Amino acid sequence: MGLFVILYFAFLIIASCLAAFYEKRGVFMMLFSLTLVSFILGIVGGAGALRFIAIAAAVLAFAAGISYAFKEFLVIIAPRNTSKELKTAPLTAAFGMFVIFTYAIAGIFAPWIAPHGESEVISSAFAPADANMLLGADQLGRDMFSRIIYGARNTVGLALLATLAAFLMGALAGLLAAVKGGWFDQFMGRFADVIMSIPSLIFALLMLSIFGPQIGVIIVAVAIIYAPRVFRLTRAVAGNVVVMDYIEAAKLRGEGDWYLIRKEILPNSTAPLVAEFGLEFCFVFLLVAGLSFLGLGIQPPTADWGSMVRENATLISFGDITPLIPAAAIALLTVAVNFVVDWMLWRSSGLKEQ
Repeated sequence: MGLFVILYFAFLIIASCLAAFYEKRGVFMMLFSLTLVSFILGIVGGAGALRFIAIAAAVLAFAAGISYAFKEFLVIIAPRNTSKELKTAPLTAAFGMFVIFTYAIAGIFAPWIAPHGESEVISSAFAPADANMLLGADQLGRDMFSRIIYGARNTVGLALLATLAAFLMGALAGLLAAVKGGWFDQFMGRFADVIMSIPSLIFALLMLSIFGPQIGVIIVAVAIIYAPRVFRLTRAVAGNVVVMDYIEAAKLRGEGDWYLIRKEILPNSTAPLVAEFGLEFCFVFLLVAGLSFLGLGIQPPTADWGSMVRENATLISFGDITPLIPAAAIALLTVAVNFVVDWMLWRSSGLKEQ
């Protein structure tokens, strides 16, 4: 039995005993469960399995520490009302906000952060990582790290623009349908059903095949695909508001439709709409990355995470994880946004801790 194994189990047992002594039941259950799992996996996989568990636990602990520190930072700098809400945020939501903040900084300041240009050839094809290239080179000899940084601007920026377009179209149509009702409401509902019945990927591929893989075409196609989803939610939320007494009172005062939307309906529908925006961004982000992987999204030499996975996929056959780095960037942002959206949905649902 190696020294690492002895120190590993000694740390877990001592930490479990301390947690039990100070009556920290949650911490004790977590540590002792980890001890039992480590014991079983250690028998099966040996010291290698224990090292993997230790590394994974250290990464999780580091992520938890960063999330807690970032939440406290936001609590200090935020306005008083927002600060009270942030104090109730779980570590998962804080982690999601930290990841979103990191991606935003990388996208905005990409030319200053990236050591090389996104299309600059600086080495041979598939060159290994060194002091000049942290993640090695791609199939043309371009710096992978620089292209990952620029991809945060291009991929996330395009997804954000497409989400904004879809949300504006769908939310506006849903609010108008709720306020006007009648034939307009019925027509918009049936039109949304028709659009939603078409598979999103097939519709996007058809649009891009006809009009070409241009940025404007991608934004319009994605907006048309996801606007009906936003319409359905907005119509349902606004439909519950328009039947309230204060809406009837506003109508009796002679207020118009735009006044009702701006002053009465939107302020009472903000929370679910903001959460829906986060969910729609995840769907749009994955669709844009998928289109780029198929060669119909952002075109070379512009850096894009989806196309980077496709261009470097041959490295997987040689045991190189380089193609997994842009895929991990896509997955990490999707998970982070979902963490924040889950917290916002919890807040808007009225489930408050007493």
